[in-house]
Amino acid sequence: MKENSLASGKIAMIIAFRGFRDEEYFIPKNTFESKNFKVTTCSTKKGKAIGKLGGEANVDILLSEVRPQDYDAVVFVGGPGAVNYIDDEICHQIAKETVNKGKVLGAICIAPAILAKAGVLEGKKATVWSSVIDKSAVKILKNSGAEYIPDSVVVDGAIVTAPGPKFAKDFAETVINTIIKNKK
Repeated sequence: MKENSLASGKIAMIIAFRGFRDEEYFIPKNTFESKNFKVTTCSTKKGKAIGKLGGEANVDILLSEVRPQDYDAVVFVGGPGAVNYIDDEICHQIAKETVNKGKVLGAICIAPAILAKAGVLEGKKATVWSSVIDKSAVKILKNSGAEYIPDSVVVDGAIVTAPGPKFAKDFAETVINTIIKNKK
């Protein structure tokens, strides 16, 4: 396989319909598209999703329509709205299927807590958003059997996690590099 064909494909990005973190969606999306990946935006409703900072994203398909086998990677975007997905069974099923199909699974900010609750981080290294006063997401990871690593981007196999918007570019580039490794 030529290197050019390795750095292309399809990525599903899962966002909250209200309150996704703008930088965690737009920066990776632009990075993915600049490397010839087709991005499909997924949420609980179709139409214009609104970010925490007011950015608008057109939702292509519903969460219930996501088929992980159709993508090279599935990426969960954080933000205050993503909290609603932590216990969402459809999100859990998507995360499990992504791992079972051998695809790359990414999550940024609070979204690694979704992966933890889905059971796909057990025995894996991962990071997640936390603050001095709120360590609840770290607790979710640890309670789900993940090894919490307080780092900017953490890769364990085909799972990529990052703790927040200031790491969005590094996160996106790491997802791409993980896809390329996964295709070889």
